[in-house]
Amino acid sequence: MRQIYICIILILVSGKCFSQNDEVFHLWPGNVPGEVEAKHPAKQAAPAKNGIQLVTDVTDPIITMFKSSPQHNLGIGIVVCPGGGNKYLSTITEGEVVSKWFTERGFTAFVLQYRVPDKRAGALQDIQRAIRLIRSHAQNWKLDIHKIGVMGFSAGGNLAARASTEFNLKTYSSVDNKDSLSCRPDFAVLIYPGGMATGPEHKLISELTVDKSTSPTFIFVANDDPVGVPLSYAYALHDAKVPMEMHIVPKGGHGFGLLRGNGVPWEWPELAEKWMKQTLGIDTLTKK
Repeated sequence: MRQIYICIILILVSGKCFSQNDEVFHLWPGNVPGEVEAKHPAKQAAPAKNGIQLVTDVTDPIITMFKSSPQHNLGIGIVVCPGGGNKYLSTITEGEVVSKWFTERGFTAFVLQYRVPDKRAGALQDIQRAIRLIRSHAQNWKLDIHKIGVMGFSAGGNLAARASTEFNLKTYSSVDNKDSLSCRPDFAVLIYPGGMATGPEHKLISELTVDKSTSPTFIFVANDDPVGVPLSYAYALHDAKVPMEMHIVPKGGHGFGLLRGNGVPWEWPELAEKWMKQTLGIDTLTKK
C-alpha cells in the first residue's frame, strides 16, 4: 500500500502538479554563514528502501513557497521542515505533499531545504533566516506577520522544536535588514520528532530549554515509533505553561507522513489544522 501511494506521489510530482504556483527563494544572498563549500544545487540521493526520493549535500539553502488560492488565504505561513536523519531531506513526502494538503485549506507553506548532512548548527541558522525572510515579505504575500510558524517531521521536527526554543540565540551575523525581525515561530507542529531526549532517563537535549516564551506546540506521534515518544518535551511544555496539544496513537511507526491505511495514523493533518486555527484565533466561519 505504501509503495503504491509513493508511486502515485512521484507521478504527480513529475507532472508538475505541485509546481504551478511555487516560487523558490534563496535564504542567503551572499556567503552562507559557516559553510565551507561553494553554493550548488542540492544533490539527489539514492532513494530510501521504501522508494521515497531524498536530497542531500545542501550548501545553498532555499525555501519553496506553495500558495493557497487568494479567496481561501488565511494569512498563516508555515515553514515545513522535512526529515531525513540530518543526512537527507525527504522533500516530497514530508515537504511538497504536505504543503499541497495545507495550501488547499488556506495556509501558505514554505518547504525548507536546510543544510545537510550533519550540519545542525547551519540548519538552525537556515530556519531562523527563513522565518525572518517570510516575515519581511508578509505584506506582499498576504500573510499576518504574527501568524508565521514551523512544522517538522523526524529530524525536521527536532529542528522545528529548536527554532521554538533557541530563537533568542544569535546564530549568525546580520546579513541585511531582514535580520532585525523576530525569528520566533508563532506556533510549532511536530510530527514524530526525533532526537529530543537522551539516555534511560529521557533527558531533553541541551538545545531544548523550554520556558514560558517557547512557541505553542502541537505534537503527533505513534506509540510504537522506534525513534521514541517526546514525552519529556511535552512535560517541559506543560510545566512552563506553554499552550500544547499532544496526540499519541497506538500504531504507525515512524515516517508515515500523509500515508493512510494499514493501521497508519493519518488523523494528524485535520487535528493540526484545527489546532493552528484555534491557537491563532482564526474564526473558521469568517476565516478571520
